[in-house]
Amino acid sequence: MKFYKNLYIGDTIKKPDKIIRKLKKYKKLPGIYVIVCDGARKQLEIYHSLMLQQWYYKENPPAVLGIAGSQEEAFTLIQKIAQEALAATGEADLSAYLGVYDESHFE
Repeated sequence: MKFYKNLYIGDTIKKPDKIIRKLKKYKKLPGIYVIVCDGARKQLEIYHSLMLQQWYYKENPPAVLGIAGSQEEAFTLIQKIAQEALAATGEADLSAYLGVYDESHFE
């Protein structure tokens, strides 16, 4: 699993490093949502962290752009990303703004 270098972290996430370590090991984190970039369509999606337990995501690890403590907080993070993209580029192309096409933006 790869993580965005400037990872977006929700306000309710208290120990992001610990959560990242657990996500990398595919541990169960029932109260955590992740914002990922869908590889095929290059658009942002919100997944419950338990969804990453499926074999597909173990074989095809997603690119994680953000971590949130609830689904509502994940929507707020995407709204923040959209506002930043609009202010910086004048467009709402979040994938291009975040540089999901460039592997150097991920760890």
